Amino acid sequence: MPDMSNKKYEANEQPADIRRHNFKEVTLSYDKETAIKEANRCLNCKTRPCVSGCPVNVNIPEFIEAVAKGDLKQAYYIITKTNTLPAVCGRVCPQELQCESKCVRGIKGESVAIGRLERFVADYFRENYQIEVPKIDKSSDKVAILGAGAAGLTCASDLAKKGYDVTVFEAMHVAGGVLVYGIPEFRLPKAIVQNEIDGLVKLGVKIETNMVIGKSYSIDDLLEMNYKAVFVGTGAGLPAFLNIDGENLNGVFSANEYLTRINLMKAYKEDSSTPIMKSKKVAVVGGGNVAMDAARCAIRMGADEVHIIYRRSEKEMPARVEEIEHAKQEGIIIDILTNPVQIIGDENGWVTGILCAKMELSEPDESGRRRPVTIKDSNFLINLDTVIIAIGTSPNPLIKNTTKGLDVNKKGCIVSNEQTGATSKIGVFAGGDTVTGAATVIGAMGAGKKAAEAIDEYIRNGCKNEQ
Repeated sequence: MPDMSNKKYEANEQPADIRRHNFKEVTLSYDKETAIKEANRCLNCKTRPCVSGCPVNVNIPEFIEAVAKGDLKQAYYIITKTNTLPAVCGRVCPQELQCESKCVRGIKGESVAIGRLERFVADYFRENYQIEVPKIDKSSDKVAILGAGAAGLTCASDLAKKGYDVTVFEAMHVAGGVLVYGIPEFRLPKAIVQNEIDGLVKLGVKIETNMVIGKSYSIDDLLEMNYKAVFVGTGAGLPAFLNIDGENLNGVFSANEYLTRINLMKAYKEDSSTPIMKSKKVAVVGGGNVAMDAARCAIRMGADEVHIIYRRSEKEMPARVEEIEHAKQEGIIIDILTNPVQIIGDENGWVTGILCAKMELSEPDESGRRRPVTIKDSNFLINLDTVIIAIGTSPNPLIKNTTKGLDVNKKGCIVSNEQTGATSKIGVFAGGDTVTGAATVIGAMGAGKKAAEAIDEYIRNGCKNEQ
């Protein structure tokens, strides 16, 4: 009989007053006993609504049933039939908006903790088993993957399993994309990302780092080098700014730079060769997960006070509810209905404050959220020494500027077929944030999977364009 408890079994967390001083993981994995209890809350619905909410269509009821029986190795293999990065997804996917939002148990209580179970299975497998590399009949057909983030790694994995000779070209000095430079250690330990990448290498995927496509090679160069197809999964790493006075002052960072210095370059360590300024009072502008990550990093870097400035109400914040709650628990101040007007500096060019206006919400805008309107004569000053801008990103224009015949939209995103990833250029496919703009890890993985299927069909059909 299923466990009919209306609440999820809780996962342990580091206490807020301790974790705000370290970069260790905040939320801990289930133990085996708790995981089995949670798995028994699943009704194993015949209609499987949870699967429809998963961008990579993990067979959720089947893997949870295996957990309930204690067959954790089988549970792992069920997940990884469709999900290349289960330990990552179990930590950072917005399950509350995807698979768990469809769960029948959520109608009269809390949904089954699908994300926590996926994470547990991946962690348990990593700690207790070795990955069994399948025997693959290798082909001489070469495919180039641009970008070693979620989309690129997923596409590379699926193509390698189909036998292709896959090379991933990554601009950074390590693979992982936003998983390593954007998401902090306390949410996603880098050793876990590396473990997933190591599994990819065991499949025969080659990863070349420090390769900036558009500089090291162009896409046209790669096609001339006998790569039968190219998948562009280079993400959206170009930060947006506020376009207000004072953004060029010392002490103003894009969230990309701030998080990259901390996460990838380990600026939180005393011996880091890429330091970050030691801030005392910080304002982070934005309301998404990146803003939460930057604010929570600033606290851990020793700031006495950290504000998140957001122009709508908390209800409209795009960040995960869990991340907002964690930020509050760690003492971060969230200034809602507040919008920056000007960044103030001293005579030496250093930030001293941020001038803000109070806002009120009007009718919904094109995003469906209520439009913020400035309240007249409501300006006020927050004194501080650091401002971090986290209001979104777009694709770097380097690839579009160095590739002939590649269509992009007005936001600089590559235009591709939603189902196949095929672009306007023969043999070139694209997916993830470089197509959609900044979005979710699991969404990028879904795009990588679709593109892998389409690339396989494209090559088997004699390299005839899919578009």
